[in-house]
Amino acid sequence: MGKNRLEAFSDGVLAIILTIMVLELKVPHGERLDALQPLLPAFLSYVLSFIYIGIYWNNHHHMLHAVRHVSGGALWANLHLLFWLSLLPFVTGWMGENHFAPLPSALYGVVLMMAGIAYWILAHCLIAEEGPDSLLARAIGKDRKGVLSVLIYALAIPLAFFAEWLAQALYVAVALIWLVPDPRIEKHLHTDD
Repeated sequence: MGKNRLEAFSDGVLAIILTIMVLELKVPHGERLDALQPLLPAFLSYVLSFIYIGIYWNNHHHMLHAVRHVSGGALWANLHLLFWLSLLPFVTGWMGENHFAPLPSALYGVVLMMAGIAYWILAHCLIAEEGPDSLLARAIGKDRKGVLSVLIYALAIPLAFFAEWLAQALYVAVALIWLVPDPRIEKHLHTDD
C-alpha cells in the first residue's frame, strides 16, 4: 500500500492533539502579570508536550519519507503510536493542574515511554516491509537513541514519586536528545539521491 493516507491521517491526528492541548489552557482571571503565575505549571507542561508532539511529527515525517510502502501491520502500529500520543493532552493537563505532583508526573512518563515503544514498533514494521537492507533499516541501525530514551523514561517514572524535579529534568533531557530531526535518516536520504 502507499504511504500517503497513513501520513495524512497521522498529520491530522497530531494537529487535533495540539489543538486539544491548547484549548485546555485556562484564561487567567485578572489583567495583571501576576494573574499568570498560577497558570505557569500548566503552561510549562503544555510547552513540553508541544515539543514532544513536534518531535514525533518531524521524525514520523522523516521515517515515512524513507519508505516506499506500508503494510497492514504498519497501519496498526501507527494507530498504536497515535493512541499513546492522543493521551498526551490528558496527562499534560493533569500534571500541569497539579503542579507536577508525583502520580501525574509518573503517568506522563508512562505515556511518553509507551509512545517511544510504539514508535520503535512502527519503525520495525516498516523495516519488515521494506527489507533489512532498506534505507530506513540502514538509517535506524541499532537505534541506540530510541532505546536510551525508553530507558530514561523507565528511570524517570519511579523517580517522579521521590524527586519530581529530577523526573521532569529527565523528560526534558529526552526531548532535547530528539529535538533535532533524526540525522541518520536525513544522512541516508542524501547519500541515496
